[in-house]
Amino acid sequence: MLLYLTNYLAQFESGFGVFHYLTMRAILSALTALLLSFIIGPKMIARLTLNQVGQPVREFGPSSHLPKAGTPTMGGALIITAIVFSTVMWADLENRFIWVVLFVTLAFGAIGYVDDYKKLILRNPAGLSARQKLFWQSSAAVLAAVVLYMMATDEASTSLLIPYFKDLSIQLGMFQIVVSVLFIVGFSNAVNLTDGLDGLAIMPTVLVGGALGVFAYVTGNVNFSQYLGIPYVSGGGEILVFCAALAGAGLGFLWFNTYPAQVFMGDIGALSLGAALGVVAVVVRQELILAIMGGVFVVETVSVIIQVASFKLTGRRVFRMAPLHHHFELKGWAEPKVIVRFWIITVILVLIGLASLKIR
Repeated sequence: MLLYLTNYLAQFESGFGVFHYLTMRAILSALTALLLSFIIGPKMIARLTLNQVGQPVREFGPSSHLPKAGTPTMGGALIITAIVFSTVMWADLENRFIWVVLFVTLAFGAIGYVDDYKKLILRNPAGLSARQKLFWQSSAAVLAAVVLYMMATDEASTSLLIPYFKDLSIQLGMFQIVVSVLFIVGFSNAVNLTDGLDGLAIMPTVLVGGALGVFAYVTGNVNFSQYLGIPYVSGGGEILVFCAALAGAGLGFLWFNTYPAQVFMGDIGALSLGAALGVVAVVVRQELILAIMGGVFVVETVSVIIQVASFKLTGRRVFRMAPLHHHFELKGWAEPKVIVRFWIITVILVLIGLASLKIR
């Protein structure tokens, strides 16, 4: 929105032309989201506390989590508000990709809100059933995937790129819709599963989202994409503004969510952020890179699948508790140690993912 204002003012004062640069608007988007989080965060936490929107704690979980009972949750609304406001302020609103990623973020946030509302306000421990949640997630993801497929302009837009190999990809055609849905829904639930410790999910989300912003920038620049040997996606660079807003909002939320947390993000935050990462990866054609950089989310999800399958088939548990972060807690690791070590692993994985820009 402010882009149009600054473009108009640039007619009278050339200095306003600096706001035309994508990198400048990305920086401002991140700072706007961060500042907005700092401003409304304390007020939102106070309101959630007043309304007794507290997090229930499972009795069979780690005993160290029992004191967390009653900690305000649904703080993901703060993240979504900051992301949407900053993106609308600084992005080019004529860019169709911006509206697709905003739609996915808001749609999955709405699903998470309903789930949280049922569990925390209506005191229904089940919330949305797994079937209901999956239905609405899939519906939103299919709609976004179909729109992105219809926006495809060449074969590269419907191909699965194989990282670290030059000119190696798998042409998917209409099957690209299926792959897109799997990544959007899959990462939405993966981030939700990871969100079990203070700051554990949000910092990897910030790191991965920032790295995807780098991919968006080079993918949307015809010169950079040609030099690096990656597909050019016209208009894809504008997604950098959204990724910057995500990173800024995530850091702002981390201010309140770091150990010991003042607020949890809840399903409204975890589902929307995971879906946002998934749809951005689809737009910039880096689905497999997302799986690498978001390896912590992937491993957490796989640990749950292994645990459930093993118990049903053999009656034995592979891990002391799933998701994986609880396994390490029960082995005696302090919660901050688990969190920081998972952050470190994410930094390593993000660097490996970014290296794919040159290693081909």
